[in-house]
Amino acid sequence: MQLGPLGRTGMTVSSYALGTMMFGAAGNPDHDECARIVHAALDHGINFIDTADMYSGGESEEIVGKALRGRRDDVILATKGHFALEEGPNRSGNSRRYLGRAVEASLRRLNTDYIDLYQVHRPDRETDLEETLGVLTDLVREGKIRTFGTSTFPAHEIVDAHRVAESRGLMRPRTEQPPYNLLARGVERDVLTVAQRWGTAVLTWSPLAFGFLTGRYRKSGTALPEGRAVLRPAWFDPADPVTARKLDVVEELVRIAEEAGCSLPELATAFPLVHPAVTSVIIGPRTLPQLEATVAGAGLRLDDAVLDRIDEIVPPGTNVYEPNGAFDAPLLADPAPRRRRPADRAAS
Repeated sequence: MQLGPLGRTGMTVSSYALGTMMFGAAGNPDHDECARIVHAALDHGINFIDTADMYSGGESEEIVGKALRGRRDDVILATKGHFALEEGPNRSGNSRRYLGRAVEASLRRLNTDYIDLYQVHRPDRETDLEETLGVLTDLVREGKIRTFGTSTFPAHEIVDAHRVAESRGLMRPRTEQPPYNLLARGVERDVLTVAQRWGTAVLTWSPLAFGFLTGRYRKSGTALPEGRAVLRPAWFDPADPVTARKLDVVEELVRIAEEAGCSLPELATAFPLVHPAVTSVIIGPRTLPQLEATVAGAGLRLDDAVLDRIDEIVPPGTNVYEPNGAFDAPLLADPAPRRRRPADRAAS
């Protein structure tokens, strides 16, 4: 497994990161098998593990904590906070009050004294960036986290975070975790460029596009649903125009993979690493065979002819689907932020 710098943090991480969203009730409830996945990943040279407090309501962090007993110093351990794990006010977001508590809870579940990389899981437009950066800076100084980053932030908010940090004497986010795959290349327009400009490490998620790039889901529609197709059946409805478009593109990508002598998942997982801004691709196996199949393709290097074919099918900087639509849609659904008062809508 190739190793490279985690931005300018001084830490070194593997080109694949083990994502653990599928650990626990939302994916694989067998704690022992999940631990075997962790150990196998480490044995394959993966030294980077990514989790989050909201994965299976904290269960994923607990599994990772147990799996790393005796091997904690072998890994760069990353987790995230932002989403609510329980009902009630002040139990989510990026405020000093909430993130301080969230880190303490993650430390307990992970059974560790420190978190190498703590990531703000989503933007919080109700909390000032100075507030968020202030508590994260304090957490670094207290030794509870080593560094921090963002996840699924738009380019302008990444820039805002760096500007606020500079002007207020606070620490800067050192990583960004965006969705990036063969069907969702939108971050090539701005996020990846901004990350390169600021020396920010990029850790991409969803290389298999929520399962569409596994090769299981084809226009023939013969595959039995599993994983996300069970959890989110509406996302896989072929009657939906977006789903139909995905399936059309998948058929073309399957042909490219066959001509390149690899599987579609291998093509998909290798693709993000082609971009020079990308540090590590987060893979999220639910089972040990899925991990082994992914790692088996780690040596695949895509040549320019293959990449040119991909560009023809999904042009650079475009999305076949909106990878973060589940979170962005509520913002766009509310008309108030994008409409002036009726009295102010005329030009004269």
